[in-house]
This record gives sequence, C-alpha cells and structure tokens, in this order.
Amino acid sequence: MKFLYSDTQDYVDPEYDFLNDRAAPGRKRYWDDCYAHEMMTPAPYDGLLVSMSAIRQAEGVATSKVRYSTAEEQRLLRDGARRFLRYGGPKFRDAMLMGDCGAFAYVEHPKPAYSPAEVVEFYTEAGFTHGVSPDHIIFECDVSNPPASAMPPESLARYEITQANAREFIRLVKADDWPFEPMGAVQGWSPQSMAAAAVSLEKMGYRYLAIGGLVPLSVPVIHQVLQALRGAIKPETDIHLLGFAKADKIHEFTNYGITSFDSTSPLIRAFKDAKANYYLERPGGGIDYYAAVRIPQAIENARLMQGIKRGIFSAEDLQRREIKALNAIRSYDKGSVGLEDAMGALTDYQAFLTLGEKKSKETIEKELAKQVTLVRRTLEDKPWQQCGCDICRKAGVEVIIFRASNRNKRRGFHNLGVYHHHLQNTLENAR
Repeated sequence: MKFLYSDTQDYVDPEYDFLNDRAAPGRKRYWDDCYAHEMMTPAPYDGLLVSMSAIRQAEGVATSKVRYSTAEEQRLLRDGARRFLRYGGPKFRDAMLMGDCGAFAYVEHPKPAYSPAEVVEFYTEAGFTHGVSPDHIIFECDVSNPPASAMPPESLARYEITQANAREFIRLVKADDWPFEPMGAVQGWSPQSMAAAAVSLEKMGYRYLAIGGLVPLSVPVIHQVLQALRGAIKPETDIHLLGFAKADKIHEFTNYGITSFDSTSPLIRAFKDAKANYYLERPGGGIDYYAAVRIPQAIENARLMQGIKRGIFSAEDLQRREIKALNAIRSYDKGSVGLEDAMGALTDYQAFLTLGEKKSKETIEKELAKQVTLVRRTLEDKPWQQCGCDICRKAGVEVIIFRASNRNKRRGFHNLGVYHHHLQNTLENAR
C-alpha cells in the first residue's frame, strides 16, 4: 500500500533563521526552498498527487483555490511535474506521480470544470504516471442502499456524468496510447451504487479505480463501501482511496487490497488541530500525539496587530512577553530552566493574549486550563528530543513551537515521516 501526499506547494526555507525569525538573505521563494522529500531521508511518502484545480483556474469557477501562478503552471507543463516538484532522478524515478481534477473545487457547479480531453492533455503534458478520470462528487452515502429511483435528480446526474467522463477518458487514452495509467473515478450515493459504478468501470477497461467522496464519511461507512466494492470487482483490480482523511485509522483497512491512498492529514494537523500537532511513534507501535506550544508572533500576527491598534494590547508588553516565552522554552530544552519557570512564561503570554478575545471569563479560564495541561505534557515528555528524523535533528525545539509557516510546515514534514514509517510497520505486521 502506497501513501501519497497531495501537493499544496508546501516547502520551507532550509536556512531559515529561527532566533531572528527571518529568511536567509536573498532567499527566493521556491527556488531556494525545499520540499519534504528534499529535506528528509527517506522521503516521507511513496508518491505525490497533484490536482488540476490547484494549478489551472477553471473557467466559470471563481471559488477554485488555484495555488500556482500562470508562470508556475507553464513551467510545470514545460518541464514536467516531476522536474518541477524536484521529484526525479534515480532516487524517485519509480515513485508514483498521480494527477486528479480536484473535484472539490467545482463541487457546487452543475458539471465538472474540465472535459476529459482537457484532462488527458494536462496529465500527458505534466508527465504523470497515473491519472484519474474527471469526476463529480456525490456527498451522501446512504448505507440502506436506496434504489436510483429514490435519489434526487442531482445525485443521479453526478453519477452519470462521472461514468460518461470515465468512458470518454479511457477511450482517449487508449486511442492515442497516452503514457500514463488511467484510473477510473468511482462516485455513488451508497455502498451498492459505488460497487455498481466500479464494475462498470472495469467493463470499460480500467484496472485501477480511484474511490471518491470519502472525505466526509465516517470510518464504519468507509468499511461498508470497501466491503461492497471488493465483493463486486475482480481481486486483481487496484484501488486508490482519494482524500483519505482518516489516515490514523489505516490499520483498519489493510484487508481490502488497497494499492494506494492519498492524505494531507499528517501535515494539516501540525497547524490545524487543537491538540494533536506533533506525532511521535511509540516504541511498541502506534502514534502518540502532542500539542505544539503556541507562541504567536506579536507584531506580525494580524489579530494581535488589530488589538494593538484598538488599544487592547501594548506593543511593548506583547513583545516582552513573547521574547520571554521563546527564551524560556529554548532554555528549558537546554536544561538551564526548570519546567515550572518555563510553564510560567508560556502561560503568562497565553493569558495576556486572551485580552483580545470576545469570550466570557469562565470560557477563557477553561480554555487556558486545557492549554496548560496539554503544554505541560509536551514539555514533560520533550518528544522533539526523542525523534531522530532530519527535521527534528536540525530544528530541535523550534519544531514544537506553533509559530508561522517555517516552523509549522517543518512539524508537518516530521509528521509525514512518522506517519509513513508507522504505515510501513502496520503493513509489515498485517502480513
């Protein structure tokens, strides 16, 4: 089972100056920055997924979150995705490089943003090894398996559009013998309808199926979907799980013959989770999760700057407490400051920041108490000192500090590495 990371232009400045919080002199974004697979050995994933909607603005879809500039899109298509992502050479020559349409970008529209012909051209020019047919997401998944006649017209239309696009997509691929493996997108309103869609795709000629619409589904429902699929399709047909948000539950899915899945969860949780920001693999197996220590930048944080302008904060007080908190955690890491002194400086800064929050005193006190408990556990265990990955060895205690992207993304890279190793151990134990 291969773990793919979905590219969202996540790279960091390898020479970032943590003490002064500034980039390396003359640093040029992208050109001087590094992806996770450039900073870590081994690479923290088995392949990369790139979504068309992140690169090319779809006509008529204003909500599309395009991350690439026009110049970057042109360079990716000219040089190929592997070279653009610096994911080539002997080290990554055989790694999976997969493309999809990024159907969430146009989910509110009546039809997909890209035609099968456009998608085939995009995958070919970018040099992907695998490419998914353009699908249209169906969000509901009714485990009672209602018949098509009981479903809303929109759901049926999305099902038929996905099937029709898959039929045209594989026809185009086969007609010109395009150099990537076509993957048929599976969408449905129930486990049985998804199984029927999968069988239909097999009959079209697909040998690799990409299961969509999984993001909002619970673990028990995903089990029912995969049970229905595996009971209907050929044993040798490959399965990819698109946007598998339940990555920490992957050990429950080792019996379905899954070939690959993609997830951004380990990196995203580094800065979008309330308490599980840092992963640490347990010696006996499994993963422990720790809260990062929040020390926001006093002067560059937009919310805090608004507080200063409104007279809620004093800029001098903010900076003094911020510097004290940073010095405290760094000194604690070196052993020159005790736990209670470090906790005092961190708690003082956090408590001061609550002045800008429009919440009741009781709510604030309760949230602060939770944060104190989480941070105390992190400081007591010092997980960053227990990890030997390339990120933690070089960044040290900075990796546990929740503060701007150069620290937060490094923590995300670390999480990807821990998760990837955990997956490999899980698969080994399942054999």
